[in-house]
Amino acid sequence: MTITHKHVDEIFEYDGSQINPSWAFQEFGIYGSSIVTWIGPVNITPDNLKDFADVGLEIKSNNMVNFICEFFDQQPPNMRVAYLRQRLLVMIFREILTEYGVQTKREGDDIFVDNRKLSISIASVSLSSAKIHFALNLEDKGTPNDVETIGLFDIKIDDKQIFTQDNLLELINKTVNRFIDELETIENDISKTKVL
Repeated sequence: MTITHKHVDEIFEYDGSQINPSWAFQEFGIYGSSIVTWIGPVNITPDNLKDFADVGLEIKSNNMVNFICEFFDQQPPNMRVAYLRQRLLVMIFREILTEYGVQTKREGDDIFVDNRKLSISIASVSLSSAKIHFALNLEDKGTPNDVETIGLFDIKIDDKQIFTQDNLLELINKTVNRFIDELETIENDISKTKVL
């Protein structure tokens, strides 16, 4: 499976519509499976909520790193596989945070640092593709009042800030590259495994 990664320098809001099918093709002309990353605010409108448990809740933040993944390799798309890939992405990001010395906790698809929520995520499928949105707060600003949150720029070890604008793109690329490598390795393992 070939997966194209595009990082968009332009700042724009994630409102939930970007999880619609073929968004990467319609916006950027990207064919096939893709991961689009960018930095921008999140404010998911009620009509774009995909998780029944989130109805009536605010999902917003002033500034987040956004990942939109779309996969066309399974027809029809499989919701279970979409969620397994979502969890894989979350676990890979946690693994990378550990390499930076950051201790985290995971509850489902949510990552916490110092018991404060760092991430949001959703997976879903359409008739043609599987989609994942994964996003990480950059700062604890503009988030819902009833949720204790933290941003990547808020994380410090021995009073030293771990993530800044200078190494943010490196973190994004490291996460995407490792995720793509993991998915490709799975495909390679499938192709060389003798069936029982």
